[in-house]
Amino acid sequence: MGEPLVVATGIGKTIKSKTLVEPIDLRVDRGETLALCGGNGAGKSTILRMIAGILTPSAGEIRVNGLSWKEKRAEFAKQIGYMPDDFAFTPGLSALETLSFWGALRGVGKSRVKETLAVVGLEDKCGDKVQTFSKGMRQRLLFAQAILAKPSLLLLDEPTNGLDPHWMEEFVRLIRELKGQGHAVVFSTHQLPVAEEVADRVVFLNQGKRCAEGSVAEYRARYGEYPLHAAFREALA
Repeated sequence: MGEPLVVATGIGKTIKSKTLVEPIDLRVDRGETLALCGGNGAGKSTILRMIAGILTPSAGEIRVNGLSWKEKRAEFAKQIGYMPDDFAFTPGLSALETLSFWGALRGVGKSRVKETLAVVGLEDKCGDKVQTFSKGMRQRLLFAQAILAKPSLLLLDEPTNGLDPHWMEEFVRLIRELKGQGHAVVFSTHQLPVAEEVADRVVFLNQGKRCAEGSVAEYRARYGEYPLHAAFREALA
């Protein structure tokens, strides 16, 4: 097996003597999906932002496809599609205009913009103002911008928040499809059934500390039925 796509060694984050994430090692292979699970304030979003290069780690090093954001920031950024847990869209712009703006930043043509809107089921809403969208529709548009440039690594922060049951299933299908194409995915979620369906490995965090890590099969062997719920309760104990 080759070098993992993501190699994070001893990364941690402390702000004003408050530790948000204690030093942690993470490895993610191409075509692998890693779920970060835990309660509010567990450190999930902080880890995603550090890997994305949005937050500077207080300790440790991160490489994506062999690149460090400290050394080659522009090339590093091209490897990543990042979906935040929330975003203030520009008022007055349509879905097509919004995604076209992101496409211009990533060097993506109009045909790919329209194709991606269709992937997330927004082709019929492309002319509608984003400010009129429901939470679920905004989430789908945020997911669209993350996958737009076909990055090697997707970092998704609570991507299923606000999705209805149909789009929850579609999200699982799309992630499996992306995995099959060789993309690596790291996502945070409170939706444990989604993690159980799509993740190759699941990391549980509590107050910035890693409590457990393993495959769903490993959790099932340990906990039996509803393994991730049992692991979640243990992580918060």
